[in-house]
Amino acid sequence: MRSVLVAALVSLLVSILCTPLAIRLFRRQGFGQMIRDDGPQSHLAKRGTPTMGGTVIVIATLVGYFASHLFSSGSGPTATGLLLLYLFTGMGVVGFLDDFIKVRNQRSLGLSATAKLIGQLAVGISFAVLALQFKDAAGLSPASVHLSYVRDIPQISFGAILFVVFAYLVISGTSNAVNLTDGLDGLCAGASAMVFGAYTAISFYQFRNACETIQRAGCYEARDPLDTALIAASAMAACFGFLWWNAAPARIFMGDTGSLALGGLLAGIAIVSRTELLLVVLGGLFVVETLSVIIQVAVFKTRRKRVFKIAPIHHHFELLGWAETTVIVRFWIIAGLAVAFGLGLFYAEFISYGLPG
Repeated sequence: MRSVLVAALVSLLVSILCTPLAIRLFRRQGFGQMIRDDGPQSHLAKRGTPTMGGTVIVIATLVGYFASHLFSSGSGPTATGLLLLYLFTGMGVVGFLDDFIKVRNQRSLGLSATAKLIGQLAVGISFAVLALQFKDAAGLSPASVHLSYVRDIPQISFGAILFVVFAYLVISGTSNAVNLTDGLDGLCAGASAMVFGAYTAISFYQFRNACETIQRAGCYEARDPLDTALIAASAMAACFGFLWWNAAPARIFMGDTGSLALGGLLAGIAIVSRTELLLVVLGGLFVVETLSVIIQVAVFKTRRKRVFKIAPIHHHFELLGWAETTVIVRFWIIAGLAVAFGLGLFYAEFISYGLPG
């Protein structure tokens, strides 16, 4: 437990102290956010606010994770931990390139859809392939070829090739869902912190009830759950530290650098903790945001009508007259309820086997 607290504390300090430095640096370099013209007109005042703040989130998470191992008497970084950091950083690099092109060309569009797809494809597939390797002494690899809910579902197995395809879809879908949510000051950072907090608790609970140490009904078979908890705690704290400066009125935006990295990491944690379907519940807000875009596009293409004034849905409520802070707080409430419900489902499944004696 001490290592989890160290990871969170170090990550929080790095994030909250280094974000002002990033604000000054990015402002001096002219790395200002471009605002879409068809969005709420109140957002035009945000034009020029420093972006690419996700670099601080990535750095803080990395520092927090390695610091926890530095001050821990246990073993060093594990294959699971390093693979999650690879996915996290790799998706962040794709987002950074997207952000950099936006600020360099002074436009609201960065990488082309094809280029972004190729970047996500390369990182996601390489992670999935590697996650099936590196078996430990118990024969567990970071990922499993089975579909999972709160643990593997043994009746549903993809096989190696289909698992790689499935993992890519989870990674790409989650990273894009978090990216769509990043449209209001602090909305994405706050919601992401809640989900990472849930995964900190879930992974630590898996560590305390791992089949390698406790042979009982309902024990968990996941490789390196403590390392997963360390990374989740680091990411949670990094989001909270960044939120201090990103809350309305935001002094810096995370950009695609942050949102793609956070979404990729959430997907990776769900895969290695064997909770892929549970992620849909825990990340309920991200699902709602994505569905609003899918519905808007599908209905417009088939019926030439708009269901929402604009998508994603958080902008729809702004155009209805809601204050930005009202939308943010109410969407945080939705995110919190989804996380609480997901944690409830996880614990209810565990105690269905009977409480430990």
